Amino acid sequence: MIEENGLSILPVNCKKRCHFEFLRRKLMKTKLLITLFLVLGLLTACAEMNPQQPPANMDLALQEAKTKEDHEKLAEHYDEAAQDMREKAQEYAKCLNQYESKSYLYGRQAEDLKAHAQRLVDVYEKAADENSHMARMHRQME
Repeated sequence: MIEENGLSILPVNCKKRCHFEFLRRKLMKTKLLITLFLVLGLLTACAEMNPQQPPANMDLALQEAKTKEDHEKLAEHYDEAAQDMREKAQEYAKCLNQYESKSYLYGRQAEDLKAHAQRLVDVYEKAADENSHMARMHRQME
């Protein structure tokens, strides 16, 4: 560093180094921002756009249901849940059919995949039946 009349003058190569350091930091900040936006975009894309919203507090809704309209709302909620469960059971039934008809594509895992899909079909069908039963019970109240 050279001082002239109380002012410091940087050599040319030092100015270049400072400029390159500035550019390097700016590039790193830009890369970080791009990465953050990409991650945010992926998280947003993976989020369910129309999540099924049960009543805010199902226990509270069940306890406070006094009128015919309250029970009808609960019955509708259970009917919707039952329909969702039936749709999921149908999806897994299709998978099961695929695993059974083309088990040669899945090798050793075919039997495990079939058993897993069958179990999911059974669980979702049972859940659909239970939700339908709850809907019927609420419709019979009051």
